[in-house]
Amino acid sequence: MLKYGKIYKEGKMLQVSRDSNLKIPKKLENFNGTENSIEDKVAVKQAIATAENKRFNKKELEESIENDNELEQVNKLPFNSNDLMVITVVKKLAAYIIAVTEKSPKKFRGVFVNRMQNYCLDTLECLLEANFIRMDAIEKKTKREELQKEAIVKLKLLGYVSMVAENSGCILKKQYKQISIQLSEAINLTVAWKKSDDERWKKRS
Repeated sequence: MLKYGKIYKEGKMLQVSRDSNLKIPKKLENFNGTENSIEDKVAVKQAIATAENKRFNKKELEESIENDNELEQVNKLPFNSNDLMVITVVKKLAAYIIAVTEKSPKKFRGVFVNRMQNYCLDTLECLLEANFIRMDAIEKKTKREELQKEAIVKLKLLGYVSMVAENSGCILKKQYKQISIQLSEAINLTVAWKKSDDERWKKRS
């Protein structure tokens, strides 16, 4: 029997251990499906904001809570381990932008969607073509450098168009933030690649 918070049996108090009488598990199981939905989380935040007389922006909160499903899908895609790092990064960027913009409103397709997707694919084409050019002559080195520069220009154009697309409601703020992160990495890697080529050419000369 339970008496005053202690367990008694036949008038004697028993020692309760984790493994014996109460069968308390040593490890709590993680039950899937018990997490609060986005709607539940928003409702809680809204109630707190109302109680504290604070401004509440439902759309921004939903965007911050919602998982980036497109990014999760892209991260699961297989990529060629033999590719240059910058090529792998741009491939992931292109896959992410295509996944994101495919869900954009149709009215933005001709203005932003096609441009963003094409800038990604054009950049990838420049980098792949540059990587196939061997620097065994000044003409080839120059051509390779031109393609690297062209890739950087297209990446910067992609950054600008993405910013305008976010301001216009074509993509979400969190998606623009993710695009900016990947863009920055792609540009830095391309610049580093070009500098590495310049140093190799100087040593060759």
